[in-house]
Amino acid sequence: MNNDDVISTLNDLIETSKDGEDGFRSCAENISDQQLKSFFMDRAASCGQAASKLQEQVLALGGKPETSSSVSAGLHRRWVDIKSAVTGKNDEAILNECERGEDVAVKSYRTALEKELPPALRSMVEQQYQGALRNHDQVKALRDRARTAKNLGGQSGTNTPG
Repeated sequence: MNNDDVISTLNDLIETSKDGEDGFRSCAENISDQQLKSFFMDRAASCGQAASKLQEQVLALGGKPETSSSVSAGLHRRWVDIKSAVTGKNDEAILNECERGEDVAVKSYRTALEKELPPALRSMVEQQYQGALRNHDQVKALRDRARTAKNLGGQSGTNTPG
């Protein structure tokens, strides 16, 4: 893989990280649960740090690092879906869309890891990939918990004789 290809791959991951940062921040601003607000702000900061590390590597390779989120990528569309979902401020819907955004992030990192990256960069990308997997799994667990709580609340009294 030549230097330009490595820079392009890292810039794609910068967009992915920036999309995650924006998406998690959007979730934090619109979710009602205070613990989830804190979780989402922490995840937004983590995505921002990942983007910064990737930008440093692009500079070290002599490239121009991406500085914004994607314009037309699938991940961007996922976060747009979040913004639509948050209009109703339904916690389960927000978590569901957040999980979909993380699905795309995980896929982006997998795609990058299929390429021939220099060993030091591969290690960093692998570490960030593991973080994306953790984000995905945590969001999925939170979403499942919200769904279960909603279903339990919605079913109370439904089995009483009438």
